[in-house]
Amino acid sequence: MKLVLIKCGGSVLDELSSSFFESLKELKNDGYQLIFVHGGGPDINQQLEMHQIPRNFENGLRKTSAEALEIVEMVLAGKSNRKLTRKLDSYGFRAFGVNGSDGAFLHGDFIDKEHLGYVGHITEVNTDVLAMLLRENYTPVITPIAITNDGVKLNVNADFAAAAIAHALSVEHFLFVTDVKGIVIDEELIVQLDKEEIEGYISAEKITGGMVPKVKSCIAAIEKGLQSVRIVSGKEPFFVSGEWIGTEIN
Repeated sequence: MKLVLIKCGGSVLDELSSSFFESLKELKNDGYQLIFVHGGGPDINQQLEMHQIPRNFENGLRKTSAEALEIVEMVLAGKSNRKLTRKLDSYGFRAFGVNGSDGAFLHGDFIDKEHLGYVGHITEVNTDVLAMLLRENYTPVITPIAITNDGVKLNVNADFAAAAIAHALSVEHFLFVTDVKGIVIDEELIVQLDKEEIEGYISAEKITGGMVPKVKSCIAAIEKGLQSVRIVSGKEPFFVSGEWIGTEIN
């Protein structure tokens, strides 16, 4: 079974183009099965503001109180997941939404409860759930909500959750979908980079802003044993006639 895991950030969900879905179809036609993990940052921020719940981050992780966790799960499972599954359905994919805590699919543990609240990391992935869906030719669409052995739900950074699932399944390709073609240095798309080159570009402030946590997640995924991690665009084609468009990190 050839697997591609695709992580879509919440900020790009509304911008996914028809050409992006055409690339997905081409992957399916090439014999790949697709798995999605998504975030929901902008919608979560909007709901937290409406409920007058503070928005705070530490080292890129959203501090999550018990009250905030209810909002996070409501948005991820009730809005962001529905949005992506609906889009996939409209392009002929049999999308199946999965909340990460359902059936103890994503086991997790607290990172630092005192400082971060209900924020966790993935300790185990129940791959039987995904195997069942993939056997029936469904396309899983997963929210990054984990559950502890004691039944406590945790908010997990979507990049980290995607990397954990990709590693557990030994996927052939792991894609980070963004609003740009890939890593652009001095107005040129860089087709391939390694860890040392990335660290050099970060130090030189050639890679900045929201791309920094993306590339660091890519490096972490490679260090965990994945062979191929790519940053691709959700606004344009990224796989055409068997050729990838974007930045591969190895």
